[in-house]
Amino acid sequence: MSQADGFDAVVVGSGPNGLIGAVTLAEAGLKVLLVEAADEFGGGLRSGQLTGLGGFTHDWCATALPLARASAAFRDLSLPVEWAFPAVQAAHPLDGQDAVLVHRDVAKTADGLGSRRDALAWRETVGAAARGGFGLVDSLLSPLSPPPAPLRLARYGVFGGLPATVLGRTLFGGERGRAVLAGMAAHSMVDLHRPITGGYGLLLAALAHQVGWPVVRGGSARLAAALVGRLAEYGGVAETGHPVKDLADVPQAGIILLDLTPRQVLGVCGERLPVRYASGLRSYRYGPGVFKMDWALSGPVPWRDPAVAGAGTVHLGGTLGEIARAEAEVAAGGLPERPYVLAVQPCAADPSRAPAGRHILWAYCHVPNGSTADRAKAIEDQVERFAPGFRDLVLARAVHDPAAMEAHNQNLVGGDIAGGYSGLTQFVRRPVLTPRPWRTPLPGVYLCSASTPPGGGVHGMGGHHAARLALAERTGK
Repeated sequence: MSQADGFDAVVVGSGPNGLIGAVTLAEAGLKVLLVEAADEFGGGLRSGQLTGLGGFTHDWCATALPLARASAAFRDLSLPVEWAFPAVQAAHPLDGQDAVLVHRDVAKTADGLGSRRDALAWRETVGAAARGGFGLVDSLLSPLSPPPAPLRLARYGVFGGLPATVLGRTLFGGERGRAVLAGMAAHSMVDLHRPITGGYGLLLAALAHQVGWPVVRGGSARLAAALVGRLAEYGGVAETGHPVKDLADVPQAGIILLDLTPRQVLGVCGERLPVRYASGLRSYRYGPGVFKMDWALSGPVPWRDPAVAGAGTVHLGGTLGEIARAEAEVAAGGLPERPYVLAVQPCAADPSRAPAGRHILWAYCHVPNGSTADRAKAIEDQVERFAPGFRDLVLARAVHDPAAMEAHNQNLVGGDIAGGYSGLTQFVRRPVLTPRPWRTPLPGVYLCSASTPPGGGVHGMGGHHAARLALAERTGK
């Protein structure tokens, strides 16, 4: 391609952030080219027959998408996808007792925590965050902008800034409330003894009440396809099989958005970057990786508590103390015997993902970045712990270690699905500390990946912020 192609903007990478960035620019009237190195669009929003059995649709990465329902980047798009909601948004099995179930209804969830004190604590913290509405969500997903709901954010921050271990033991007297908060907080992939991990848990739990934890009927790839379709409606052009190794590999344009992590940015921009900025990118810290498994099953998972079958997402790890120890061991470079396992049952909401009567399941555990250890047995042991006889239902399985995850999507450096360490030190210093982290020192070149605020998750806000900043600087407003 050449400058004669006449593109006003080029977006490199078609993950959720790149797609939202491209749509935002095209909606503003710019002629946009979106290029993707892989043979299909979507990044973490891709689906396929991963186990090799026909009729089973597995998602490569993201499945339950509460942030896509809640974020400002997605809310007003009215995309042509069908959302499917499980009967139970999330479940947390425990040894020797019924699982903790997180419903859309705050009161029903609170009443399942086992004590009046803990039920009240849930209503006054998680329930209050859910009642905070989109103003609170927008404040949290735009951490460098004036918050639209400052009082709600301040109240949230009293608890959200705490480590999950401290918050769980402060709020709840019983193990049920503590455990379910830990399961939510461990999505952060951060040691739960660290600050702000409590906030991750509160937000995700609140979203279960506010918007639910739905899946896209037919597979997450359909959400990516809908965004590509919207880009085309606005006159944009999208191409797969177009790797970008250097900025010279794309047409010259006034705006270039890079849905890339710092490692790829260094490769693409090379010596064009100022030494100090390049040094900042080199010091960027990636977080733990994931070891992921997908299964095709002959029937539903035989959970010890049958109510767990209705849950879209299941947190396997036991008590707060057990989960915190496992995550701390990973953060220190170790491999816990009983890892925290995040499992998703898409068929609980969308039976079309498997042939009639059959099911799919995927799960991952956290591992040190770039780990080569085989964690398949450890993951399946945790599933068997709460669903004895699970292995007897396995028709086929697919295993993806950190190297396989990165080979599928180069942004998953060392298997890190969050685009970088998500603790306090990199909450806003993503990838460097600046009031406008989406802007690079190169004129017209912006970053829009999960390595920019507000970080990982299918919310599209990195692309939203980068595109809006680029448009503002283009017009001088």
